[in-house]
Amino acid sequence: MSRARARSAARLAAVQALYQREMENTPLAQLLHEFHLHRLGATIEDATYADAEVDFFDDVVKGVDARLQEIDAAIAANLGEGWTIDRLDRALRQILRAGSYELLARPDIPTGSVISEYLDVAHAFFDRKEKKFVNGVLDAVAKAVRA
Repeated sequence: MSRARARSAARLAAVQALYQREMENTPLAQLLHEFHLHRLGATIEDATYADAEVDFFDDVVKGVDARLQEIDAAIAANLGEGWTIDRLDRALRQILRAGSYELLARPDIPTGSVISEYLDVAHAFFDRKEKKFVNGVLDAVAKAVRA
């Protein structure tokens, strides 16, 4: 599997892990352990999860956790009037958090690649309207943090 595909799989898994963490308040170490053992590259109910780049997955999940307030502030600053981060759909919130983390903390990854990858993740969960929203917010975050 190519590195790009392994990273794409890591991004999708990171969004799923962040969603699970928010829903169940799973301790970070336990969450990472669970995903390492049972989700990354595993077969569950006849669905095979793609082999993900584990270190990249860990970086995104741990990074979002460590910088959550900074990330949420960057997202909130780019939401429409009257909108708060808490009003967003939970899955949408995790997509924006993971993408914003990469824009803030991973200057080694081009802006266009980050946005494109998280549009693909959004496509796995949502319709066109939400993808457009993800594109707009991540583009605004990128302009603010990568100026």
